[in-house]
Amino acid sequence: MQLLSKEETAEVAAYLAQSADARRDLAEIQGDLAIYAHTVDLHSPPVQVRERLMKQVAREKKTVPIDRPVVAETRAPETPVRPGSIFTESGAVVPSYVTEEIAPKRGIAGKVLPWIGWAVAAGLAVTTGKFYHEREAMRGAMTAQASRLDQLTADVASARQVMDTMTDSSAMRVTLTKGQTAPVPQGRATYVASKGTLIFLASNLEPLQPGKTYELWLIPAADGGSPIPAGTFRPDERGNASVIMPPLPKGVEAKAFGVTVENEGGSTTPTQPIILAGE
Repeated sequence: MQLLSKEETAEVAAYLAQSADARRDLAEIQGDLAIYAHTVDLHSPPVQVRERLMKQVAREKKTVPIDRPVVAETRAPETPVRPGSIFTESGAVVPSYVTEEIAPKRGIAGKVLPWIGWAVAAGLAVTTGKFYHEREAMRGAMTAQASRLDQLTADVASARQVMDTMTDSSAMRVTLTKGQTAPVPQGRATYVASKGTLIFLASNLEPLQPGKTYELWLIPAADGGSPIPAGTFRPDERGNASVIMPPLPKGVEAKAFGVTVENEGGSTTPTQPIILAGE
C-alpha cells in the first residue's frame, strides 16, 4: 500500500528477492486488494472533503519513490502457483478460488425466467381449458334454454289457437245426442280454483228477449258462501255462447256452476229460475 519508509521499503525488497514464498503471499494480497477495490461503488466526494484532502496532500513531505531493484526471478519448482491462478499487470497473482468467487454467476433471473415462461404457458393452458369447458357448458345451457323457449313458444301458439277456436263466432258447434232426440241447452265449465281461471262454453241456448242476458254463477263450496257472478253473455243465432277468463278471486273452491236470465248489465244475486246447473 506504499506506506513503508525508505529503509523499510529497501528491507522488504531485499527479503522479497530472496524468498519465493514471500513473493507469492504478497502477490495474493495485492490480488485480494485489487478485487476488493472492484466491489466498492464509486461515489463523488463532497467539494469540502476534496478540498480538505488536497490541502493535506500539499502539506505532506514529498518523497521520491525508490526504484525496485531488478531481480532475475526464477520460480522455484517447490513453490508452484495454484492451478487456475491469473497474473495482473502489476505482477500480482490472483488465486483461482478468488476468481471463482468473483466470476460472474448466473443471476437468479437467468434461472427463474425460463421457469416463469413455462409456468405462464402452463397457466394459460389451464385457463384456456377452463374457459373452453365453461364455454361448452354455457353453450349447452343456452341450447337447452333455446329448446325450452321453442317448446314454450309452441305451447303458447297452441293455446292461442285453442282459444281462438273456442271464441271464434264463426266456429261450428255441434252437440251430439242419441237418436233423434232434440238438442237441449247445455254448458261446459273448466275451472282452476288456485288460479281463478274459468272457461265456459254453452250450446243450444234459447234466444233472449230484448233487454235480457244470460249470467254465469260460481257457487262456492264453503258453507254460507254467496254465489259469485262470473260474467254475462248472449248466444248467437245458433244458440252458442262462451265466457272466457272472467275476473274471479283466486283460491275459491267451487261446489257448482249455474246460469240464470238477468236484466241487461247483469245482477249481483241470481234470479230464479236457474236455466242451467252443474256440479
